[in-house]
Amino acid sequence: GPFFQSERTELYKEHIQKLMDEGKAYRCYCTPEEISAYRDEAMKNGKKPKYSYKCRERSDQPDLPFTIRIKAPMEGETKYHDICRGEITFDNRELDDFIIARSDGSPTYNLTVVVDDVDMKITHIIRGDDHINNTPKQVILYNALGCPIPEFAHLPMIHGPDKKKLSKRHGAVSVVEYREMGYLPEAMQNYLARLGWAHGDQEIFTEEELITLFDLAQVSKSASVFDIEKLGWVNSQHLLKLSDEQIFDLAKPYFDKHGVPCDDRAYAVAAIATERDRYKTLDELPQISAFYFTEEVTFDEKAKTKWLNDAGKETLKKIRDAIEAAPDISEESLSALFKQLIEETGLKMLKLAQPCRVALTGGTASPGIYEIMGVLGKNKVLQRFDRALAS
Repeated sequence: GPFFQSERTELYKEHIQKLMDEGKAYRCYCTPEEISAYRDEAMKNGKKPKYSYKCRERSDQPDLPFTIRIKAPMEGETKYHDICRGEITFDNRELDDFIIARSDGSPTYNLTVVVDDVDMKITHIIRGDDHINNTPKQVILYNALGCPIPEFAHLPMIHGPDKKKLSKRHGAVSVVEYREMGYLPEAMQNYLARLGWAHGDQEIFTEEELITLFDLAQVSKSASVFDIEKLGWVNSQHLLKLSDEQIFDLAKPYFDKHGVPCDDRAYAVAAIATERDRYKTLDELPQISAFYFTEEVTFDEKAKTKWLNDAGKETLKKIRDAIEAAPDISEESLSALFKQLIEETGLKMLKLAQPCRVALTGGTASPGIYEIMGVLGKNKVLQRFDRALAS
């Protein structure tokens, strides 16, 4: 491949001619106007708007435009086994002598897909349940061609939050776009496999587990709802399985995309390690951790007003001086330092931590204060405190 149906016209014509030669298909000379009139009359009389069979046994071949119709069975039932749904049966009286070649000679969808499947020795056809009504026509064609019928599995449709068929208005995009949004392939595979299928209460699966456990016969018949929040959670769980080094390698293109410099690998890996529980996609990581990779942070005005007011700066100055005097800023040292400040000032940890957090990151949501200081190092911490105090 790839294979193009437009380049396989001769193959389709061979199979159409075979059906004609065996008396399993015929020319239909009825005009669109005649067919429309037949159907209107049938509907008026409360009947199914089927073809009238006018040309079914016609033997002459006038020099007029014609389509080619299959001779569908007129009695009995057309059945097939669906892996997801069991046996599905159609009353042949409800079916029709459908067209397999248009008046310009081009083959129709149902004919081409059957010929392609036969030619390519397809054993299983897995598709959405919106194709269920196409299947009896295709089964009729497999039978007419004397070919084995593949296994069918019609999966339930995926709906948006409004319970309507998923479409672009719900934000449905290609898998390439999901990759650009920072979702891992294994997470996308995991999430899609779980739509309409379950294995106990397990939510997170490796590819090997899905290969072993997934069973089409256990897929629900009901439509599933695509939940982008749930996809994000699944993605975050797969991200947690990776090492900080692996995360960095995967996230580097996203840092580049957002213009966040992270050339010092060891520093970047240490920074990423502190963000473990704060992001759901690789694309979010450079955005929430950008403060690590810039010389000067941009203050959120609301956070600055609340925490870097006169009282906040007074608190920050005490913390700054205590850190400058400290021999190091290990987690153990910082813990003892802040404990002492709590005793000296009578302030709770929140009142001490938030001015620091705003000064170091620009906002109020971040990893732990000790972690941030440990990554930035004493000099950068003091520089950011000084800038915040001067702001």
